Amino acid sequence: MEGRDDQPTADVESGARLRPSAVRSRGAVTWPSVDGPLGVSWEEAETSARRFFFWGFAFLPLLWAVNCFYFWPVLVSKASPSSSPHFSRIRSYVVWSSIGFVIFAVLLTAWALTFAIGGEHLFGPMWKDLVMYNLADKLQLTGLM
Repeated sequence: MEGRDDQPTADVESGARLRPSAVRSRGAVTWPSVDGPLGVSWEEAETSARRFFFWGFAFLPLLWAVNCFYFWPVLVSKASPSSSPHFSRIRSYVVWSSIGFVIFAVLLTAWALTFAIGGEHLFGPMWKDLVMYNLADKLQLTGLM
């Protein structure tokens, strides 16, 4: 059985069979993941996007960044939600993952800059209890060598 002319069934370079998971909108092809024609189907993509999104709440916010990267075509696509029933659900997971990662990155940067710039001037005498570089002195481990 041959594929249609506008949708090839095999990759020219690798010879691998392509998945029919592309969405055509205004002449442009939208794939659910950065893998393009060799990637996951829309059903698998929705499951993966949901898992990345919810596991990001388990103190693994870098999974939100992975979600945004892996489903980048869905995030930046101009395709209409009616083009695939899974498109709008995947897009909502990816958009909320990007928002969550931006919030995480801003909080992490603010926390790091507070300690890097503020230091002893900001925290006063409590600074010596907060820093970790004098841990060996606190535990009296410097005289062992």
